[in-house]
Amino acid sequence: MTTQINVRVFNNNVEKAIRVLKKKMLKEGIIKELKQRRYYEKPSEMRLRENKENIRRWRKAQRRRMERE
Repeated sequence: MTTQINVRVFNNNVEKAIRVLKKKMLKEGIIKELKQRRYYEKPSEMRLRENKENIRRWRKAQRRRMERE
């Protein structure tokens, strides 16, 4: 996965640029992926995690559908 994120620095304000970069990385899910790749995950554990994420995503979509009705 190759993702390019651009952040501009205005008036030599590097601290603000770093905050913007962190926010963009969080939104893209890069930080979450880095934490997951830190340690080896067995294929069975990976399937369980992905199934749990899919269920959570499905329930969230159901809640939103119910709110619209």
